[in-house]
Amino acid sequence: MLGYFKSFDPLTDLRKSSLMANEDLSKLRIEKSKAVIRPRRKKRIVLIVLFILAVILLGFLYIQGMFTPAIEVQVTTVSQVYPSQSITVLNASGYVVPQRKSALASKVTGRLIWLGVEEGNRVTKDQIIARLESDDVAAAKQQASANVNASRSNLELAKADLREAILSLERYKTLLSKGVIPQSVYDTTLARYEKAVAAVNAGEATLKANLAALEGANINLEYTLIRAPFDAVVLTKNADIGDIVTPIGAAANAKSAVITIADMNSLQVEADVSESNLNKIKRGQPCEIQLDALPGDRFRGAIHTIVPTADRTKATVMVKIRFIERDPRILPEMSAKVAFLSRPATPEEQKPKVAINQTAVVNRKNKEKVYLIKESKVEETTVSLGTKIGDMIEVLDGIKVGDQIVLNPPERLRNGLKIKVTEK
Repeated sequence: MLGYFKSFDPLTDLRKSSLMANEDLSKLRIEKSKAVIRPRRKKRIVLIVLFILAVILLGFLYIQGMFTPAIEVQVTTVSQVYPSQSITVLNASGYVVPQRKSALASKVTGRLIWLGVEEGNRVTKDQIIARLESDDVAAAKQQASANVNASRSNLELAKADLREAILSLERYKTLLSKGVIPQSVYDTTLARYEKAVAAVNAGEATLKANLAALEGANINLEYTLIRAPFDAVVLTKNADIGDIVTPIGAAANAKSAVITIADMNSLQVEADVSESNLNKIKRGQPCEIQLDALPGDRFRGAIHTIVPTADRTKATVMVKIRFIERDPRILPEMSAKVAFLSRPATPEEQKPKVAINQTAVVNRKNKEKVYLIKESKVEETTVSLGTKIGDMIEVLDGIKVGDQIVLNPPERLRNGLKIKVTEK
């Protein structure tokens, strides 16, 4: 057993353990060239790349104007104008008004039993458009007609008696001259003749009276029929079947009127002109009429009359302008604008043109350009220009009606820059 155990030397074992620990530490040593120097180079490269990217991004944003303050500009809209504006001496506004307008009602009170028109229908002169209840009036007419027939029969009977009295008078007159009959018999025959003459006269008077009564009955029956007084168009319907129609207050806006009609051929524009501008207009002066309901059309007109009275509350005078050509689209009460011209416009001057204010045009590299506004930025656009129209200029190509462009563009304004619209 003793030979089996080796001798134990503590110092030797400690020395061996120390050597083994040093060998393990040497294996765990890190080289500085790999652990420190290489990561620093990579970090420097990454920072350089990021800096270059940031410079490129900032340059792009600067080019796009994101860091450039918005330039304040005034804006105008591309519009459609007429060359006749250059010969306009005065403008006024008003409304289309029919000069012949009627509210149709009955002259007698009655219940409406038939109505043959509605709004928008065209009617002709003397056309029956409505009927009132007329049984009592029809009965009165029949009675008057019967009285006329009876009067005629009585008159014929009286005339027959007169003829007989005339014959008797002539016969008795001859007999009296021969002394065959006494004077008293002749006198009786003469009196009978005079009565026959009076009866005929009375019969004729009665017949005339009954004929007048029949005419009155016919008129009363006609009053139950409502007719159109002239060719017109129905504007409003104010009553319906079953309503009681009364002649009281039968005016254009009264409810007692069954319908209201207007003669479309009598339409004129009534405009108010300031007293101080009356010296610029005269009767027969050519005009152009624009209706708000038909903004794309211009209608030729002329001054029909200048009403010889002023409105003291507005210091204006009413001027009536007639249409030279009729258009079925023109309706009463439409709002209108009237341009009074210094001379008649030519056919070419009546055609609309696209135009802009002359101050919106700039010359860049010998080309006429405007700055078109798109999403709060400007886009430099080349345009082709035509003739001048007052302070406007015609645009042949490049922009369209409704586009917004910069008015009086500043020198520093460039394509793509942001803008801020200022109030004029």
